[in-house]
Amino acid sequence: MVKFIHTADWQIGMKAVHVGSVGETVRAQRLASAQRVVNTAIENHADFMIVAGDTFEDNSVDRVLVQKVADILASFPKPVYIISGNHDPLVPGSVWEHPAWSSHPNLNIAREAKPIELENVTLYPSPLFEKHSLVNPVRWIDASNNPKISVGLAHGTVSGASHGVIDYPIDREAAKITGLDYLALGHHHSFATYPSADGSVRLAYSGAHETTKFGERDSGNVVLVEIHSKGSTPVLTSIRTGGLTWRTLDETVTEVDDMLRIRKEIEALGDLEHSLVELKLAGVLHQAAQGELTRIQELLQARFLYGRYDASNLLPSPADETWLSELPVGLMQSVARQLHHWTDPAHVGERSALASPDVATRSLLELYRLMQEQSS
Repeated sequence: MVKFIHTADWQIGMKAVHVGSVGETVRAQRLASAQRVVNTAIENHADFMIVAGDTFEDNSVDRVLVQKVADILASFPKPVYIISGNHDPLVPGSVWEHPAWSSHPNLNIAREAKPIELENVTLYPSPLFEKHSLVNPVRWIDASNNPKISVGLAHGTVSGASHGVIDYPIDREAAKITGLDYLALGHHHSFATYPSADGSVRLAYSGAHETTKFGERDSGNVVLVEIHSKGSTPVLTSIRTGGLTWRTLDETVTEVDDMLRIRKEIEALGDLEHSLVELKLAGVLHQAAQGELTRIQELLQARFLYGRYDASNLLPSPADETWLSELPVGLMQSVARQLHHWTDPAHVGERSALASPDVATRSLLELYRLMQEQSS
């Protein structure tokens, strides 16, 4: 029987520029979550931990961060096995040359694709040595005749999975092909399992220990892996370690009351201090609902750790065109009417190179907001 924690993709040192001024908080949370990973391993009496690549955002991260990560991992009182990923490949001058690693005897950096023998387990680590490759990183593994429980560590893209650019391709049946009891993967930031033809799951991504951006499904976890004996099916338990909640709300607006409904949904969200919220709006904005949109903007910016909205697919309602006649006659009204025409993606007349439907919509909505402020 063996029990261990599988984690990956910590991306320590990521800039988090996509969340503006709260980037520092997001970066700090990644370290806090790293400590939660260790605490989880201790609480579950894990025999060891494995980190399947991309511990760091890149090899140029501040060396103080390297020391902090090493110290956090070393606080686990049992062995930790780490491979380099495509973000932090094992190259001259990399983070893996820092003296922090050798100062902690329980930290083991795999510097070559070579089996590591434990008491009742053989580890097969596949460290990466360059950022991009189309070479299968586990092609060297043959554990089919190994009487011990066999566990692989790799970083790459499972074939057929929609993970963006294919890097270091790994077959869905890699565990079966190589004879591994379990193949621990990094690279994809969401928890994902890939059942073999017999239905057993021997290959999985743990997902990032802390969500990195909006749209990452089921991230912010580690996996507790339990394998009873050689050949037995692993039991996988995904355990939450993330400290921040990233919410994406996709809303379609068709009626005047829809904006009121959306505002109430946002007001009902909990965990305000640790939530990052992205609102995507599509449909038509009625003149009577403009005030609710303004209120929603205020709520997003004031209540949450971070909030933003995307109204690029929200067009002014054609029924509300009458408000344009309330603008001062002359240049302003003329420009507003032209913007209104340009909000229609199907507009066939002249269109300024800079006046995409998105830009025209935002400009028209801002003009409407200013008009409302003046009249109030």
